[in-house]
Amino acid sequence: MENEIETCKKIVEACRKEAGKRLIGQDQLVDDILMAIVAGGHVLLEGVPGLAKTLTVKTFSEILGLDFKRIQFTPDLLPADVTGTLIYEQNKGTFTVRKGPIFSNIILADEINRAPAKVQSAMLEAMEERQITIGEETYKLPDSFFVLATQNPVEQEGTYNLPEAELDRFLMKLIVNYPTAENEIEIVKSCGKAPQIPVNRIISEETLKIMRMLADKVTCDEKLVEFIVSILTVTRPDASHKNQNSGIGNSSDITRYINFGASPRAGIAMLQCAKVHALFEGRGFVLPEDIKAVALNVLRHRIVLSYEAAADNITADEIISRILSFIPVP
Repeated sequence: MENEIETCKKIVEACRKEAGKRLIGQDQLVDDILMAIVAGGHVLLEGVPGLAKTLTVKTFSEILGLDFKRIQFTPDLLPADVTGTLIYEQNKGTFTVRKGPIFSNIILADEINRAPAKVQSAMLEAMEERQITIGEETYKLPDSFFVLATQNPVEQEGTYNLPEAELDRFLMKLIVNYPTAENEIEIVKSCGKAPQIPVNRIISEETLKIMRMLADKVTCDEKLVEFIVSILTVTRPDASHKNQNSGIGNSSDITRYINFGASPRAGIAMLQCAKVHALFEGRGFVLPEDIKAVALNVLRHRIVLSYEAAADNITADEIISRILSFIPVP
């Protein structure tokens, strides 16, 4: 097990090195996306245009050697444009299936919040069940199916908020920030030639399966599972048993900022990501630090804030950080 973990750590380092050829100053973003891929989940990226979100996805598709498709979400997009549809062939008198771009390994759902709800909901079956139903037939998607969706937090005109059911399907929500001045100097000096820099394939589908098996073997103490559940319980304002289970008495000033808390799926996601984080650190067991390291990315899109939070300029990240600060660490 120790040798396998060390080999996995070397693979991760190689992926970081290859991605660094194109992506300047995005080390944490690279780690988080790679963590989601190994954990088998999907990622929602939020950031203003021009921060190399699309380039990041293309780079990962080349590092993993997987098929890549991009879907540009627009207000006039139809569900069939994503999933595919039945085409009537007049000369044969039969219908044939024309598969949509969703039938690929890595999908970039660009500006997903620009499409109406019925198009966004077309992604639900693919993201959760890893299958697509066209007509009366159901088609399986590959095991390495991975959706990376982007949304622009600035523009609100012509956009549609993602429904909570779909947000909950994303393993993580990552915030892409502006680069530092030092990194931006390097970016500007490259004159936009980063996409032309070749990167090597590091991970095959077989290697990805092995890494996922290793992540499953990472152990987590029962007390740490209770720690995860305690975090989730505090986010639920209507949980009458909250204080009894979590041992927290000063959470009432936080819950007034929350309308709806995180679901049990969030707990599963936190445990999965914590295991992968421990694996990337070269350990076969989870520490509280692993859980805290992934908490923001896993929970920030699963907490529905109240109007009072908006009035007081309180963000989900601030609430999660405050919860982590006063929950007793086992």
